[in-house]
Amino acid sequence: MATRARVRAPELIGKGGWLNTGGKQYTLADLRGRIVILDFWTFCCVNCLHVLDELRELEEKHRDTVVIIGVHSPKFVHEAEHQAVVDAVERYGVHHPVLDDPELATWKQYAVRAWPTLVVVDPEGYVVAQHAGEGHAHAIEKLVEELEAEHGEKGTLRRGDGPYVAPEPVATSLRFPGKALVLPDGGFLVSDTTRHRLVELDGDGETVRRYVGSGERGLVDGGPDEARFSEPQGLAVLPDGRIAVADTVNHAIRALDLRTGLTTTLAGTGRQWWQGAPNQGPARDVDLSSPWDIAWFGDRLWIAMAGVHQLWSYDPGTLTVRVEAGTTNEGLVDGPGAEAWFAQPSGLATSVDGSRLWVADPETSALRYVESDGSVCTAVGTGLFDFGHRDGAAGQALFQHPLGVTALPDGSVAVCDTYNHALRRYDPGSGEVTTLATDVREPSDAVLVDGDLVVVESARHRLTRLRLPEEAVRVAGEAHRTRRAATEVAPGALRLDVVFQAPAGQKLDTRYGPSTRLLVSSTPPELLARGAGPGTDLFRDLVLADGVTEGVLHVSAMAASCDDDPENEYPACHVHQQDWGVPLRVTPGGVSRLPLVLAGMDDA
Repeated sequence: MATRARVRAPELIGKGGWLNTGGKQYTLADLRGRIVILDFWTFCCVNCLHVLDELRELEEKHRDTVVIIGVHSPKFVHEAEHQAVVDAVERYGVHHPVLDDPELATWKQYAVRAWPTLVVVDPEGYVVAQHAGEGHAHAIEKLVEELEAEHGEKGTLRRGDGPYVAPEPVATSLRFPGKALVLPDGGFLVSDTTRHRLVELDGDGETVRRYVGSGERGLVDGGPDEARFSEPQGLAVLPDGRIAVADTVNHAIRALDLRTGLTTTLAGTGRQWWQGAPNQGPARDVDLSSPWDIAWFGDRLWIAMAGVHQLWSYDPGTLTVRVEAGTTNEGLVDGPGAEAWFAQPSGLATSVDGSRLWVADPETSALRYVESDGSVCTAVGTGLFDFGHRDGAAGQALFQHPLGVTALPDGSVAVCDTYNHALRRYDPGSGEVTTLATDVREPSDAVLVDGDLVVVESARHRLTRLRLPEEAVRVAGEAHRTRRAATEVAPGALRLDVVFQAPAGQKLDTRYGPSTRLLVSSTPPELLARGAGPGTDLFRDLVLADGVTEGVLHVSAMAASCDDDPENEYPACHVHQQDWGVPLRVTPGGVSRLPLVLAGMDDA
């Protein structure tokens, strides 16, 4: 094994303290002798949620040598609230210690630039690898095995139980519910997300009729007691009366027959879609990526494919899926569906007249919509880094990470403004945004019942009935912008280098052409005089425009590598991808080269 660079790991500090440790506060010295994996994440980020899922198998397989520490580093104001982090840790089944770092102190110490980022610390307290983005579990497991052998031989490896202490379970009928549906008899079906099941309720929204699903995480078809889901979310009625279910972490669309209680799988393989995989074809043969919500629009079921920033559809007539809108690039770009950009679409609702599909686009804090011709427009929202709670004209109104939308009979739309704990309303006729209700804790969906809105208060584990007011409240509110330390760059030419080296035992996969991809853009677009757009090289010579002194550079990179084993006719292949939003400040004396690490340099 090659000699690794030895860089002492900075201490773990966070004003919010530690979760999942039984109240104990930890230092790196307390973890000496264990292999530590730091997972820098924020709970709004679907890529971070993908990494949580990727790490589950490694966490279980190496639990006596590896300690995973989640370092929660917020993007939105709401994510800096300690209780919100406590809720997220339970909501997403995080079964390892988490350091709440609301002021990004540890983030800065480790020079992290993007969510998610994984850092590996060896048993002697030295950083040996850093990986940005998804798709690195395989490489990290190989590194863990090498470290186990190396430090086992040196006598510096300490085996045993880790510091994780499970919180006490709480008895509630619902636990962090996601979405709801009104049943024909006036009852409700609710996705009980954290408990991996569906719950059928009476019309009072409280009395449980039955549970659908065993409550264990998995992808299993069958009756109410045998079926398994994994963090289900969206619900929609199919033309044949069955209920379609967005089974988010299973990357699948399921169907529930209410009469028989039988759950079957409509679409998805259980595997996550990666760049280069088919994005249309027989529904059971095509991979999906974190489907978050679903709605019937036109002649098919539309899917908010949060994991790849797209809208897909499922056609029950041909049993096929296809992409309808979005390029997989994350951002806010309107236009024809094939050219539009989304940012983690998570809520869908068809207008009462059927002419428009409303979309909650949370990472841009935006309300978007799709017209019947497939074109994409923005009603409210400006981009990835601007958010707040402000009513008024749509051009200056602000949301904060909305997850749900509900079409109202008068043509307006109610918005579950999740991180503002508010229910908002947008009126296309007047172009105005108003506030319908506040103090609804992390609303994630709402359904219309007899002129009232029944809201899924996810963080209060309940459905709440709200009467629509005749006149909505208008909130002057406040605006926020995501703030991270800006990189000072020199005027003029800027060399962008995405640093990637295939992990040990792998090589770039060039069998079908270039195995890398780079997409560059900026906010404002005027920041770049030259260099924006797509390409296949992982470097780019940019030119910053005169007169623009600050902005955000958006970089999306992908590299595909395969196991380098000439004896294996069918080597396993792996996709490494990451999006960065790098704040820049143009100043004399700034740097002229910007390196971004896509995969960690395991060997030096």
